Amino acid sequence: MNQHINIKNKRARFEYEILDTYKAGIVLSGTEIKSIRLGRASIAESFCEFNDKGELFVINMTVEEYSHATHFNHRPKSERKLLLNKRELKKWHKEVKVSGLTIVPLRLYVNDRGLAKMEIALAKGKKLYDKRETIKDRDNKRNLDRVKKSFNN
Repeated sequence: MNQHINIKNKRARFEYEILDTYKAGIVLSGTEIKSIRLGRASIAESFCEFNDKGELFVINMTVEEYSHATHFNHRPKSERKLLLNKRELKKWHKEVKVSGLTIVPLRLYVNDRGLAKMEIALAKGKKLYDKRETIKDRDNKRNLDRVKKSFNN
């Protein structure tokens, strides 16, 4: 595949402190993968949740309807199953249950073989003062880069 699809959740790193990450496959229907390959998906408001059987699902992920499909098109916001090893699922299920952590998607991409993958993270919500610290660090880095650039010229 020539083009690289890389849909990011920019708010996740700001809203959450990332503890651990995994790459997971996604169960999709035919028109969903076509829309993702066109870059018509969003994971901005999405999160992951376990069901009663211990399976992991991504909730609130938006995949726009495929324009060239017939009446067999998919629903834009539906639960989509994530594929992980049983060992990894059990480990994260225990972490979420005991520690009160959450699982958020960081990015959605199509790999070299044309399969849709999602990078998910075990995360802990940041407090307001942590967010202010992140903004302050980002502004300081931007100012420092500006000074370095003017010094080099």
